[in-house]
Amino acid sequence: MKRKNLLQFLLGLGVVIVLNVLAAQFFFRIDLTSDKRYTLSPATRQLLEDLDDQVFVTVYITGDLPAGFQRLQTAVRERLEEFEVYAGRNIRFQFTDPLAVNDKRLRNRAMVELSRKGLRPTNVFDNEGGKRVEKVVIPGALVQYKGKEAAVMLLRGNQATKGLTAQQILNQSVENVEYELASAIKQLTTERKRRIGLINGYGGPAPLQLAGLINGLQQNYDVFQVNLPGQPTLEGLDAVLVIKPDSAFTEADKYKLDQFIVNGGKALFFVDALKSDTLNKASTLVVAQDLNLGDLFFRYGVRLNDNMVQDLNAALIPMNVGRLGDRPQIELVPWRFFPLINTFSGHPMVRNLDAVYGRYAGTMDTVRAAGIRKTPLMFTSKYTKVTTAPVQIDFDQARTEPDPATFNAGSQPLAYLLEGRFRSLYTNRITGNDPRAKTFRESGRASGVVICSDGDLPINDIDPQTGRFVPLGFDRFSETTFANKDFVLNAVGYLVEPGGIITSRAREVVLRPLDRLRIGNERLQWQLINVGAPLVLIALTGLLLTFVRKRKFAR
Repeated sequence: MKRKNLLQFLLGLGVVIVLNVLAAQFFFRIDLTSDKRYTLSPATRQLLEDLDDQVFVTVYITGDLPAGFQRLQTAVRERLEEFEVYAGRNIRFQFTDPLAVNDKRLRNRAMVELSRKGLRPTNVFDNEGGKRVEKVVIPGALVQYKGKEAAVMLLRGNQATKGLTAQQILNQSVENVEYELASAIKQLTTERKRRIGLINGYGGPAPLQLAGLINGLQQNYDVFQVNLPGQPTLEGLDAVLVIKPDSAFTEADKYKLDQFIVNGGKALFFVDALKSDTLNKASTLVVAQDLNLGDLFFRYGVRLNDNMVQDLNAALIPMNVGRLGDRPQIELVPWRFFPLINTFSGHPMVRNLDAVYGRYAGTMDTVRAAGIRKTPLMFTSKYTKVTTAPVQIDFDQARTEPDPATFNAGSQPLAYLLEGRFRSLYTNRITGNDPRAKTFRESGRASGVVICSDGDLPINDIDPQTGRFVPLGFDRFSETTFANKDFVLNAVGYLVEPGGIITSRAREVVLRPLDRLRIGNERLQWQLINVGAPLVLIALTGLLLTFVRKRKFAR
């Protein structure tokens, strides 16, 4: 009997040793959650495995937090622990609360320093003992690598969408944790940057009006100003941006764009179908403009319409609404030609994106294009009105109440992503004796194009008092920063690396809220079950084992 027990023990010990050896040689993890919330994207795993030095993350979401922020804190901790699994000692992190110090002066100094680095404190409200209290939270982190650092705001999501609860907004932030942290690590560790070209030569915004966009792009890419008429080709660039041109492209330059895209180059077009023809203090007449890009867009699968949208979900502008005594009365009123875009598709490029500030945008249609996948990205609200050119824009319209019955056009797409192998617009148009025939390609590698019918979307404002540029997407009247910059950077990131870390933005964490009514009515019942049931189960198990043991040894 003893020999048999010894053999069983040795056999069990051997199995344990073999399993430990196998586990050391073959790493694997199993995520049993239905929404795969603990599974990192392949691109993030590769990024972490390729780290050649230590990345240190300091997280400031800690301390006495409301329940929703505690959930965000937990999600950040779990994600960083997952990062440690793949990066080993090359990922280290800590949670710290700079607001926990008793010295008010030191606390204020810490808040100013973090704000300077891009981590803005947020005021949140919570209930304590039946009272509503206000707390200051810094929902961000600092990522450091080889003497460089990047700030990460972890409180993200479409906060402008009406009807979303605070819990839903925080849930969107939870979904974005991996992307925000991985993006910062990639920004600091990338040595060879992709090359992005800003197309010049056909009018458009002044350099200072693109400063906000350029600053954002330069964090991850090498950015070049490209005078298209002076360049023989666009070879050597990974992507190009065409922003608000106001004159017609020549066929020669359109050919350069066409061949760049056909050969696998990525392109983003932010163009207006209409332009201002006359301007005075009271009104503007807006008419169609010919940029000579319509046939190129048509070949790729979209058409920009000669119209303009008005949206009841609109930005505010200052307007003189009357006089108060001898002084003009200035109020912020909705300007329906400036739609606040907060309806997006589920694509990773725009998922959980905050509202985008639009200006004088038009609608878009799709047309047949073999082999091209068309994905709408963002839409106006369902309370939209469409006016065909010419459009008379009367500034007095802001003073009058709109008729909701006329805003019945429904949601209108304002941007499309086109993906696939593009067929050249110049197929069957390049003859054998044309010098371009040697390098011409009818179709080539898979590529991607984003076309947006709002040329102003990537343009930042200029402060009229200082003459300096303000951040892209910042509205000085509402003092709100909209997600224009995030949209453009996400679009560029997806196009140049379609399988990159931006794919982690597709993660969906499903909310499963408790029934608050049942919690109130059945609180005591469930407390007894959760506390008493385990104790009863342990007691019954103990009694059962005692009974079996007595019967076994009583014989």
